[in-house]
Amino acid sequence: MNRREMIKKTSVALAGASVLGAGAIACAAPEGGKSGAKKGKRKALIIGAHPDDPETCCGGTMIVLKNAGYEVVSVYMTKGERGISGKSLDEAAAIRVPEAKAACEIMGARPVFMTQIDGDAQINQERYIEMRELIAAEKPDIVFTHWPIDGHPDHRVCSLLVYDAWRRLGYNFELYYFEAMSGTQSQHFHPTDWVDISQVAEQKRQACYCHVSQGMDEIYKGWHLKMEEFRGIEFRCNRAEAFIHLRRDTNDIEL
Repeated sequence: MNRREMIKKTSVALAGASVLGAGAIACAAPEGGKSGAKKGKRKALIIGAHPDDPETCCGGTMIVLKNAGYEVVSVYMTKGERGISGKSLDEAAAIRVPEAKAACEIMGARPVFMTQIDGDAQINQERYIEMRELIAAEKPDIVFTHWPIDGHPDHRVCSLLVYDAWRRLGYNFELYYFEAMSGTQSQHFHPTDWVDISQVAEQKRQACYCHVSQGMDEIYKGWHLKMEEFRGIEFRCNRAEAFIHLRRDTNDIEL
């Protein structure tokens, strides 16, 4: 059985139209979690360290999920306070928050901003609780966040806080990792699942380009477009996004 056939047989299938047809996304009950049965609209949380992380790393999938009937929430752990040279923390945040909101408008997502500071993200008891309480309040079916083996310290912090929440909340949502500028930031990223974003790639690009302060034309063409095309080659489509699906280890000790 090759990798592509294995993806088709997973109990939780995250895939584009080339696998499930019509761009649908199926999400079964979490393996080893509590009750997977949930009435009403399903919800996806995309949790990034900075404004533009959810959009560039997962924007196409966010749009596919929205089109499939999910409520999509874009969570920003910081407000990008150190992301504009020559600006104070408050000045940069005042620019980057509206950019993120504009991107969410294009993707049909609801923005949520946490309280960490760009470039000074922390892991401590208070921050573990903050992330856990946010996720618990949102009650997602599926969560996407940064791959933990990453050159950016804020990405690593975000990933580990989400992982801790997943464990402490009883594995009651599906957890997927996305990649960020693989090779420079994300390292050793070997996907388990792909989403065909060919039909929504232009909409994703428009959302990414809302982040004018980040010089997005250079970043998008230099990194993200190439990643989409490469993952598309892997998945035998035009453009794709790739993920690592973390499944619960049945030997995990409950905390």
